[in-house]
Amino acid sequence: MSYAMAQALQTAVYARLAGDAALSALVGDAIFDARPAGAVPPLHVALGAEKVRDASDADGAGAVHDLTISVVGTAAGFAGVKAAAAAVNDALAWGALLLTRGRVLDLRLTRAQAARVGSGDVRRIDLIFRARLSDD
Repeated sequence: MSYAMAQALQTAVYARLAGDAALSALVGDAIFDARPAGAVPPLHVALGAEKVRDASDADGAGAVHDLTISVVGTAAGFAGVKAAAAAVNDALAWGALLLTRGRVLDLRLTRAQAARVGSGDVRRIDLIFRARLSDD
């Protein structure tokens, strides 16, 4: 197993999302890999939890990363949050991610969950993407 590509994957995902025109039209620059101090924008995207497991084979080290990207909004209803979640999905579905170490063999959305948080004023969609990486 190799965890050595985790930072490269995070950097590439963040860069892809931050550079996507459709997503930027919806959330501006409110794309975070760490929650900022103070108030957050009413609609934002946050890179979240990651689970990694071995995917090494005879050709070399590899790993499968299940990473969570959350879209959070405070407007009534799910329409804005769902539009931003669709933009996240589209941004990651098109074109290969270039890593500074290793390469992405496959990246796909495996599941999503939409929910109201707390008293129901906050809407959140967690998108779980699976990336299979090879450290070659």
